[in-house]
Amino acid sequence: MAHFAEIDDNNIVKRVVVISNSEITDDNGTEFESVGVTFCQLLYGANTKWKQTSYNSNMRKRHAGIGMIYNEELDAFIRPKPYPSWTLNSDTAEWDPPVPRPESETEQYVWNEENQSWNQV
Repeated sequence: MAHFAEIDDNNIVKRVVVISNSEITDDNGTEFESVGVTFCQLLYGANTKWKQTSYNSNMRKRHAGIGMIYNEELDAFIRPKPYPSWTLNSDTAEWDPPVPRPESETEQYVWNEENQSWNQV
């Protein structure tokens, strides 16, 4: 099965659909994202925008989910920015805090944006 994410004009994921692999293959049996995009546009409208995503996170860093953002520069689906002070890591497409999270197997921490620190729960 193939998964495709519909994105709006701001590259925010609106929905993710699953289609048969046969719908993304050309006449020679080769899979192409563009064939799947065309199929999705036939189903949902010619003006819709689609990007293929992978349930196993084999492409675009991770499987797309509603509310995630497609980052064209990284060609990746990223989660919404959790805090204003966090920065996007271009290697992982994850948001990094300005202060590394303490490592502990027994303690839990939450980010305190006001103090720019991790608070133990």
